[in-house]
Amino acid sequence: MNGSRTLRPRRAARGGRLAQQGGTWFRGHLFRCHVGADRARSGRAPAIWREQVGRADRFGRVSNPDPTAHRSIQVHARLAPAEAAAVDDLVRRADQVDGASALNEQALLRLGDPGGDAVRHLLGTAGADQLVAYAQLDGTAGGDLAAECVVAPDHRRAGWGSAMVARLFDEAGGSAVRVWSHGGHPGAARLAARAGFDRVRELWQLQRPLGGDAPALPAFQLPGGVAVRTFVVDQDESAWLDLNARAFAAHPEQGSLDVDDLAQRLGSDWFDPGGFFLAERLGGPDGDRLVGFHWTKVVPADGGRVGEVYVLGVDPVEQGSGLGSALTLVGLQHLAQQAVRAVLLYVEADNAAALRVYQRLGFAHIGTDTQYRHPAIEQPATAVGTRGT
Repeated sequence: MNGSRTLRPRRAARGGRLAQQGGTWFRGHLFRCHVGADRARSGRAPAIWREQVGRADRFGRVSNPDPTAHRSIQVHARLAPAEAAAVDDLVRRADQVDGASALNEQALLRLGDPGGDAVRHLLGTAGADQLVAYAQLDGTAGGDLAAECVVAPDHRRAGWGSAMVARLFDEAGGSAVRVWSHGGHPGAARLAARAGFDRVRELWQLQRPLGGDAPALPAFQLPGGVAVRTFVVDQDESAWLDLNARAFAAHPEQGSLDVDDLAQRLGSDWFDPGGFFLAERLGGPDGDRLVGFHWTKVVPADGGRVGEVYVLGVDPVEQGSGLGSALTLVGLQHLAQQAVRAVLLYVEADNAAALRVYQRLGFAHIGTDTQYRHPAIEQPATAVGTRGT
């Protein structure tokens, strides 16, 4: 894929020692990872990973006493169907306990993706091949690597988080890694600071009720010379990918989507072409030109179905024309007709103009996701054919 990073296989640390490749914080509500204070002082990778093996309660009983005695962490460029199903089940069990998705959409799609040299899947097993932890490293967007990780609820606080993170950073080979703290948990912020992360981005989750007693949506007017229609499969993919790359040039997570990524989403069970709106500027020198889009999504949720502003983009040359506001309302009015009880969206916390638009439409802030960046780690020089002890 264009711009992707090739992840080279690396040998496991000899003698079962945890790789000295740095610390990180993945999804604070899933597990805790503690690293030595030498990173905070020097910025170098800590000399040791310190694992919390079990935790005693007030009666002296230890939870999850050393289930890592028969631990195995395997790394794959792609997953077999049975392995992908096992990871999906692990994620489902974690979601039920945590009340939040353990992996983001892109990571879930990668479970069934051929992957190639830019993706690594780490499977942590205990005992008789029981999957208890999973991590993913993704370099398809180029630049910093993206990581996701989840530990089974009944195997937390037993060192699995530290072990998976250590192996994850070994696979990253010292490259910079970006991770999200969903919900902006204060514990995540403290651990991120101790581990040498920088807070680099915040996404606000906004919500607005629809239907029933919800405030009515205002009328809208498209800019002159612009018309809206719905997406046509096997016709609009190329033009949409070009526009998406322009609209999200500063955000590679979205802007780097390629034809395979789009095909996966178009093949999802939630996809409805009737909720994927395209704006075209009519009658240009080269014919009609795609200048904006609003892709909506409807998913089941507790208390009824919920709509989502899945992704909304406008060509940079159309900024200030009012097209973004009009497209927002096109999608919201569609969702209001789908009997959803509310609509959700995510917006950059520093996008003041977009926040003003959404607040005027009745959206309220209900949560914050914080992204942290772990800088690249300079690898120590070692003699050929040896590995540090």
